[in-house]
Amino acid sequence: MPTAPIRIGYCLSLTGPVAGNSQSARLAHEIWREDINRRGGLLGRPVEFVCHDDHADASLVPGLYKRLMDDDKVDLVIGGYGTNTVLPAMPLIMERQRFFVGLMGLGVNNALAYPNYFAMIPTGPDPNAALTEGFFALAAQQKPRPATVALLSADAEFSKNPVLGAKANADKYDLTIVHEAIYPLATTDFTPVLDAVARSGCDLLFLCSYLQDSIGLVRAIRAHPFRPKMVGAGMIGPQNTAVKTTLGPLLNGFVNYEYWAPVARMTFPGVQDFLNTYQARAGGAGVDLLGHYMAPLAYAQMQVVAQAVESTGGFDEAALSAFARDATFNTVMGPVRFGTNGEWAEPRVLQVQFQGISGHESGQFRNGSRQIVVSPPDFASGKLVFPYAEAIAAE
Repeated sequence: MPTAPIRIGYCLSLTGPVAGNSQSARLAHEIWREDINRRGGLLGRPVEFVCHDDHADASLVPGLYKRLMDDDKVDLVIGGYGTNTVLPAMPLIMERQRFFVGLMGLGVNNALAYPNYFAMIPTGPDPNAALTEGFFALAAQQKPRPATVALLSADAEFSKNPVLGAKANADKYDLTIVHEAIYPLATTDFTPVLDAVARSGCDLLFLCSYLQDSIGLVRAIRAHPFRPKMVGAGMIGPQNTAVKTTLGPLLNGFVNYEYWAPVARMTFPGVQDFLNTYQARAGGAGVDLLGHYMAPLAYAQMQVVAQAVESTGGFDEAALSAFARDATFNTVMGPVRFGTNGEWAEPRVLQVQFQGISGHESGQFRNGSRQIVVSPPDFASGKLVFPYAEAIAAE
């Protein structure tokens, strides 16, 4: 008799404002599934996915996970991409006591403290602050030392935790918040928003944006006469190859977070082979051509699940969770250990500065020569150009 497949269920926002990142994650998952099945599957059984589109509508997520568990009868559930998808699933996951590895949900478990949740995002035990601490730490090292900061964020669920972290970091590094504003996610004219920022005279401009509004913001900032000393930090957008190629040289000088970059100190075992496979298929699949942001973490997410299943010999939720709390996982993102609230035991958030971008061709972003890792020091590949005006003058 043929061996019944292991079914892994989840939902992704395959349509809506983060569809590009979700589709990139889905391709990474498919490559992992093909790899594991080529090696004989999990516990000698082939793996298949059951993936539903939540359309970036958080209200649909609980029903989709109930469907996965009750109707689709999946063996395992995993978390989709982002806080907006992972957080709404948590009440049902907690009620059913499921082992749950989420993908890039920021601070999802801070208040819930659910012991069977694990986060594939390298923000560590203080995720809200870790996402942007490198930005503020770098600023504090500059001379003359910046003294003020403006906070500008999209009106969306995902931005709440990064803004909380930015406020904590501003306090930690003795920076005064002189302006704070939230703009509708559908904003297309950012000139009035930036006029208000300019009136504050801020030294630093902290941004927390999605994909499309990142493009509008960057264009507006470059066109505006006001020049803060440092700009960026929390944009979900410039990590995406399509955003990079759309903006091209307009990105020069911006500083932003990343989780992985193609620099020597992050060439963990297996990551380049995986990315070679991903990049060979990305164009045909219509997803992010390079995959540096989403793909390694999505593939690593499945490596964590697989190692837990293989090490415990089954699908017992309590056993899988107990194993994950104590194990060190070998992944394409390097060694991963989980700590407080299922976050990574040690943070590994990068800050990169875009430098020397010329034109709009994607190949220039392939090797890390245009996105210089400027923090943390252990992974740095170059130095920050400060202030922002000098960075763009070097084009």
